[in-house]
Amino acid sequence: MSFFGGIFSMLTLGLAMGALTLGAIFYVYGRDLPSYETLAQYTPPTISRVYDGEGEILDEFASERRLFTPAEEIPELVKHAFVSAEDQNFYVHSGFDIKGILAAGVEAVRSRGEDIRGASTITQQVMKNFLLDGSRTLERKIKELILAVRIEGAMDKERILELYLNEIFLGQNSYGVTAAAQTYFNKPLSALEPGEAAYLAALPQRPGTLHPVREYADAVNRRNYVLRRMWEDGYIDRATYEEARGRTLDTVQSGDIESFRAALPPRDYFTDEVRRQLSAEFGEDEFFGGGLSIRATLDGELQIEAAHALQRALERYDRGLGRWHGTGKTIPVETLDDEIAWRKALSEVDVPRDVTLESRWRPAVVMEIGDSQMRLGIEGLADDGTEPHVVPREDIAWMRGSFHDNFERGDVVLVRRMITDEGGDFIRWTLRQTPKVQGGFMAMDVNTGRVLAMQGGFSYQDSVFNRATQAQRQPGSSFKPFVYAAALDSGYTPATIIVDAPIEINTPQGMWRPQNASNRFYGPTPLRTGIERSRNIMTIRLAQEVGMDVVAEYGERFGVYDDLGPYLSNALGAQETTLFQMVAAYAMFANGGERVEPTLVDRVQDRYGNTIYRHDQRNCVDCSLAALPAGEVPTIQSNRERIMNAVTAYQLTSMMQGVVERGTARGINLPVPIAGKTGTTNDAKDVWFVGFSSNIVAGCYIGYDNPRSLGSGASGGGICGPVFEQFMRSAIDRFGGTDFPVPEECQFIKIDRYSGARLPDGASGANVISECFRIGEEPLFGVTFDGGFKMSGDLPLYEEAGGSKPTKKVKTSTGNTATVGPKASFGTLSSGGLY
Repeated sequence: MSFFGGIFSMLTLGLAMGALTLGAIFYVYGRDLPSYETLAQYTPPTISRVYDGEGEILDEFASERRLFTPAEEIPELVKHAFVSAEDQNFYVHSGFDIKGILAAGVEAVRSRGEDIRGASTITQQVMKNFLLDGSRTLERKIKELILAVRIEGAMDKERILELYLNEIFLGQNSYGVTAAAQTYFNKPLSALEPGEAAYLAALPQRPGTLHPVREYADAVNRRNYVLRRMWEDGYIDRATYEEARGRTLDTVQSGDIESFRAALPPRDYFTDEVRRQLSAEFGEDEFFGGGLSIRATLDGELQIEAAHALQRALERYDRGLGRWHGTGKTIPVETLDDEIAWRKALSEVDVPRDVTLESRWRPAVVMEIGDSQMRLGIEGLADDGTEPHVVPREDIAWMRGSFHDNFERGDVVLVRRMITDEGGDFIRWTLRQTPKVQGGFMAMDVNTGRVLAMQGGFSYQDSVFNRATQAQRQPGSSFKPFVYAAALDSGYTPATIIVDAPIEINTPQGMWRPQNASNRFYGPTPLRTGIERSRNIMTIRLAQEVGMDVVAEYGERFGVYDDLGPYLSNALGAQETTLFQMVAAYAMFANGGERVEPTLVDRVQDRYGNTIYRHDQRNCVDCSLAALPAGEVPTIQSNRERIMNAVTAYQLTSMMQGVVERGTARGINLPVPIAGKTGTTNDAKDVWFVGFSSNIVAGCYIGYDNPRSLGSGASGGGICGPVFEQFMRSAIDRFGGTDFPVPEECQFIKIDRYSGARLPDGASGANVISECFRIGEEPLFGVTFDGGFKMSGDLPLYEEAGGSKPTKKVKTSTGNTATVGPKASFGTLSSGGLY
């Protein structure tokens, strides 16, 4: 008895010591554990989505692709699949499964530590994922057990399962079951079939090695294992089990199911700029994981028109050069005899697939080259003979050389279907190439600042650099309106005479002699004509008189520059800015001189639906009323800051109307009044046009990314003008346009636009223009400012560009006619300046 008593005592003491030791271990490791109470405020990183004005998804952004779904909205089928696969005793254990732990321990001893398998319950995995690191140590395991027990006492099973199913990584950058269901099967959770739910439940253990294509056999075996467990656990019947395990595993990745991304438009410059701006505003963590709902200002139809208008101009210029440069990509020639091989190789080539100009541009590979035609293999299309995949010799008439000079077998090219304008009948496949020249385009509402369209280059997939917002370029003469605005606010009028004559500026770099684009000068000229014909010398003289510090202040006030250097060359647009800033500044001319901030976003809501940003801060006076009298609309109270006198804004707008009607942009022909200004920099390295109707402003610039000349004939009106015109035709169809509003402070007086002389109220003719003057202003005939230039008696008051007549008849202020002599000679002009 004493022997058995001793054994009993030893066992009792051993158990007591073991319990004390275990208790001490749990006490030590349980003291500084993170609080499980933080799970009650769990806000997982979720997808932020960008919507257009109609509520259609434009794009989505996420560092972890997750769509949070509450437990009550997760189907029981999905819950049962994961419980069967990961934790059969989930609904009955207290946070840990002792049988699973013992089995894992035995396995570890048997393999001498080489085969350590997990025995974590779903609750333990939640603790590991949320509150601990992922290290495989005994210390972490103890902490995990302690926290699991604690959480089981504080939170119900459904909440724990909700945390698990929304946090778990399931491959393909998908976190949580909702995102994974969309990624693999393009379905909501409620539409998943048993086999699909089982495959998702198979992924937590091996999310990186159960790919449904690369490891198809393993993926199917693991899916079937989960199905068997679901049947054994009573979650599905045998018939369902047998039917599901016999099915193939069809997924988005295998190409059997269309991807959810196929329903989204391809990412473009607009949504990428939304990402850039909101990431800076809210921080990248919040933007990529905050589940933001972003209502964008984009107009889908106008965006397509903007892209096509810019692309057409870039392609027209590129093809005019007559050079083929292609994509620069090839696939191995040895693959061309195997259709499966060349199609796979072609699909992996990185070329733009987002161009839809005229029709969709497709990648193709050169299969055979002949003298009269070239045979192609086109991505995604089989050559059944109805539309032969060949390019005839006539298609390359625009480029120098023959097929043999420009192409080799295996070259990857871009092609599109050429069709008839009338019936859309197929003509032939035609070769295309992305131009080397680039540019940007942007359009916005002049009253709200809502950016309606933005194209930052020929193709986003070819180059993600956004030339509308990121490219710093010289605006050239498109900056001149700000010089004229400073002058008009300083007492000048559109009829003020400025001498267009040679001028020399002594600079630290040497003598600067600005010149006009025509290499000519025109003598005393009214201010209006100076902007209509984009006279450089007049602008320099004007900037000298007004003061470059005043001009710089105007450039900064309108947001064109943050800090404009007070140098005369900057009056001609020598300092760099962005198209985004220029278009926004012109909007303030169009709306009568009130500040407007450009925006790509109307509203941002957080994951709970709370509005955290709203662009339009105007007050709606009547919006709280239940009803308004018939024929009345709500009163919107504007709180915009006025940054320019309304008369000045109208005078400038009227002068820029002249640019379009008879000046450097006279090729633009639209059904509503249009004002704008061209810009062409030295050596035509950049060409611009920014213009506006009564409600929409739009701008374009075109140039090489590494600036070089576009050619001696390049100009803003000739290259960018057609882009603006094509876009505005669609915009006017949608939004219309009216005459520009006239301020009450305007009085209209007829003048001679050549001489600036006042004319009788009944005067008419091509030279007569009704000019707006501030009440109390009277136009005076003569030279207001000559910049120190001594006039000769026979200097013409104005000479038409390109005119060849040696003499000219002009009307004087008294109504008489006088004859002035030929252009005076002022010596040779050197190069310099911008035009």
